[in-house]
Amino acid sequence: MHKGENMVRDLRRAIFAGLASAGAFERAKNSRWRRERLLILCYHGVSIADEHEWRPRLYMRPECLAERFDLLRKRGYSVLPLAEALALLYENDLPRGSVALTFDDGGYDFYASTFPLLQQYQLPATVYQTTYYVDYQKPVFNLICSYMLWKRRGSVLEPDGKVPLRQRMDLRSEEGRQSVVSELMAFSAKENLSGRDKHEIAGRLAEFLEIDWPDLLAKRILHIMSPKEIAEVSAGGISIQLHTHRHRTPLDEELFRREISENRKRVEEVTGSPAVDFCYPLGNYERQFLPWLRLEGVRSAVTCDAALAASDSHPLLLPRWVDASAHSLTEFEAWLSGIGHWFSRRSKRRQIPQAALDYQGGRLGFRGAR
Repeated sequence: MHKGENMVRDLRRAIFAGLASAGAFERAKNSRWRRERLLILCYHGVSIADEHEWRPRLYMRPECLAERFDLLRKRGYSVLPLAEALALLYENDLPRGSVALTFDDGGYDFYASTFPLLQQYQLPATVYQTTYYVDYQKPVFNLICSYMLWKRRGSVLEPDGKVPLRQRMDLRSEEGRQSVVSELMAFSAKENLSGRDKHEIAGRLAEFLEIDWPDLLAKRILHIMSPKEIAEVSAGGISIQLHTHRHRTPLDEELFRREISENRKRVEEVTGSPAVDFCYPLGNYERQFLPWLRLEGVRSAVTCDAALAASDSHPLLLPRWVDASAHSLTEFEAWLSGIGHWFSRRSKRRQIPQAALDYQGGRLGFRGAR
């Protein structure tokens, strides 16, 4: 994070602390404006080891998530299943302080760290499950490479032929580490490598970096849940929904729709429940995706645009706030109350013509979702 960003963050936190002390959070939570809106919270991962240090804007410690859940309960927020929350949103009938919890990707960390907490606090949640690695129980290639390079941060290494790298490996910065991952990804795409081939390269990278590969695999860091684990959390009341098969959104209609159909097929095979809600991988969406999602029978789709959802929010472009360890508990409560919405630096929503936003057939059949 740059110095300017740090200053803005610190100023925002100071403002939030002052507002909290003045009772503004409680007044905002009880306002008519907040009652007409839904906060959809987005989480990417809960650490098994030190992932929150590697990616503080995506991961958090289990203890930190427990603090969030505790605050939700103590402050009396209404945590609803996503389908029910959206139905009530479009009927203008939300309870006070409505919140929905969503978790992206469906990693093993959800099963190991998050699911037990959700059961402990008796909170409903939705997991947007990517499925390629469900049946290929290996760590996600680009992520595990990035993580291992971070473990050797501060080093400058010369490639020795064990891995397909030509450039000097300057691991002293995030940019330097990312350039190595990009070169590995480019090589994999050029050679059309299989998942097995990429896993072998990751193992050779671990050896080169002097990282205990068997030990890392045993921890299942950056793995996706297995079919058995998905079935277990689904039976435990967690809604398992769509996130594409290979965590990508091709700009070609046939390929895009195949990602949805393959994803849905595997999710429904494992859970026995319908999958009709979708999350854009990385939060990236384009105008042409909307009719394709309609054709695939998708009922709702969430972005990573930081805002609260309102009754006029398009159901295929729903905003969420991404929470992680980089955010303080006060920032979290600011967003719960609705005040965070007004202080967020929201990027201007890309211009999508109204004709593309109109959804034929009403609000996607949320009525009766409860």
